[in-house]
Amino acid sequence: GGRVPAMAAAPRWRERLFALYFLSHIPITALIDLQPLLPAGIPPRALTDLLQQYATAFRDPMMLQPPEWFKAFIYCEAFLQLPFFPIAAYAFLKGGCRWIRTPAIIYSTHVATTLFAILAHILFHDFSKSEHVGPQTLRERLVLLSIYLPYLLIPLLILFTMLCNPHYKHVEKRKRK
Repeated sequence: GGRVPAMAAAPRWRERLFALYFLSHIPITALIDLQPLLPAGIPPRALTDLLQQYATAFRDPMMLQPPEWFKAFIYCEAFLQLPFFPIAAYAFLKGGCRWIRTPAIIYSTHVATTLFAILAHILFHDFSKSEHVGPQTLRERLVLLSIYLPYLLIPLLILFTMLCNPHYKHVEKRKRK
């Protein structure tokens, strides 16, 4: 194969997309996603109402009464992902930061793995015994799936970019003095 040029360009449109993804993830995680971990009465009423409206509209009982495995993923989101979001947002906004490669690979692999479990649960779980209304029809399952799907597709695009884009694959050779 041909040699990678020393100045392979970073994929700017993708970096902007990734920056937007991580920036938007900060308030969503802090205000909505972490609510199931908090004792009742801690989150402001407006936020609990927002979560309730979301869960009802999209038939997502997991956010109102998360199974233990789902709660474990929320803990990962709180303690592993949330601290990473501003770092990743900075790196992708700045652009061309090769140092983000390994953390981004770890992040995207972790998130894609959790999303496969969540999506399988949405598609195949029998929600008829749930305390909160879950998706019953295929259409309802696909609507709920579409809410979670970007959180699989964008991390997969991040992973693909980190593994395959010459800018991120190319390792700078340190010059000896």
